[in-house]
Amino acid sequence: MQVSDLLNREKLPAPVSHFPTKVLQFGEGNFLRAFVDWMIHEMNEKAGFNAGVTVVQPIPQGLVEKLDAQQGLYNLYLNGIRGGEFVAEHSLVDVIQKAVDPYQDPQSYFEEALNPHLQFIVSNTTEAGIQFNPADKWEDQPAASFPGKLTQFFHHRYRALPNSPKLIVLPCELIEKNGDKLKETILQYVELWDLDDPFKAWLEEKVFFCNTLVDRIVPGYPKDSIHDYWNTLGYKDELIVEGEVFHLWVIEGPSGLQEELPTAKAGLNVIFSDDLAYYRTRKVRILNGAHTAMVPVAYLYGLDFVKEAVENSLVGKFVHQAIFEEIIPSLTGDRDELERYAYEVIDRFKNPSIKHELISISLNSFSKFKTRVLPSILGYYDKEGSLPELLLTSMAALLSFYKGKRFDDEIPLKDEKRVLEMMRRVWQNCDGTQGAVQHLVQEVLSQQELWGQDLTQVPGFVDSVANKVVAIQNKGIAKLLL
Repeated sequence: MQVSDLLNREKLPAPVSHFPTKVLQFGEGNFLRAFVDWMIHEMNEKAGFNAGVTVVQPIPQGLVEKLDAQQGLYNLYLNGIRGGEFVAEHSLVDVIQKAVDPYQDPQSYFEEALNPHLQFIVSNTTEAGIQFNPADKWEDQPAASFPGKLTQFFHHRYRALPNSPKLIVLPCELIEKNGDKLKETILQYVELWDLDDPFKAWLEEKVFFCNTLVDRIVPGYPKDSIHDYWNTLGYKDELIVEGEVFHLWVIEGPSGLQEELPTAKAGLNVIFSDDLAYYRTRKVRILNGAHTAMVPVAYLYGLDFVKEAVENSLVGKFVHQAIFEEIIPSLTGDRDELERYAYEVIDRFKNPSIKHELISISLNSFSKFKTRVLPSILGYYDKEGSLPELLLTSMAALLSFYKGKRFDDEIPLKDEKRVLEMMRRVWQNCDGTQGAVQHLVQEVLSQQELWGQDLTQVPGFVDSVANKVVAIQNKGIAKLLL
């Protein structure tokens, strides 16, 4: 395949193929291009999907101009550990046929509603993207919010193509029941704008909102090594994306969706399930939970990156045991399947192509610990009748982390103001003695608004965490890991 020299901006590459637009995509960022667009590319190549994508820029600032300049083409590099071996894959993704900025060209946006080939709508507008904004007006061209824009889009299609085929909506935002939430928000706009009952009936009949779960680490644009990539390619691609080889998409949808979306024929790791909650819990508790439990322990030990943490003899052993001896036993489900997934997770943590900083994962650690780790602690307690000591070590390390010092260096803490103020106050009032630490732990664990319950009511919880905090302050985290 020959691609023209992008170093000369007069000689852009011609798209490799022209496909009918079957997918309208809200979002042009790294994740969708490394996940959904790559999957469409794979299905076109291996399953005859014959689908193109029109990208809609969801906010006023975006990449539409760059996509237009490169006629939708970009290079994707996927790297990672698979079956114990390093794998590197490269694709020139050619599925984006058009990029639309609805703020500069609302007419082109609404014309997409007239496309009779359209089958799917995907989005990734961040967790904040699926929100109702009562300030949006029907006459806005377009509405500011993503759900508002989508409501307007659906109404244009309803008026122009009332008998058009059904549309499948696949939101990729990382919120629970994202499809249900998007539909609920759109119906709020229907009420706000007093749209008629026949339109509501059309939405129910013609538009299917699927809950989905997406999983792939996408570091994105490789700014530190971009010139190496350009030299290797022989041309300048300003939309290069890096991602990991692992991918998982779990979709709750109508029967027959597998036939319309031929992921299996393309060898993609896509699961059509009526129990997305299981997969979400598995990911949150094992992948995200291990990340969150690892961070304060590894960082206080003196490490900075995920890969070096899981490969360190002490911290790596801690992470492995926490997953297999405490997190997995706290879950319901087939243990063999959970362990297979856990080994995949550890391989992903070891990916040499992803420099995942522990300090970046530490953002909002209290809320992350509540949703990702605390359910495993309490689930283990309920099932085993005892507390999981490794996960309590992580909680003790978390409280010590929020003291704000690693050796002689300040820790750049980033969390909600109330959390930072509370932890600053309790540590200022703590002289490090057993009694003072016990009081600190008692106060923090009693905060129902932080944890959703008073954790001091769990027998042994305060004493265990306090003893571990004292050990960390007096001897360092390494002593707890031996």
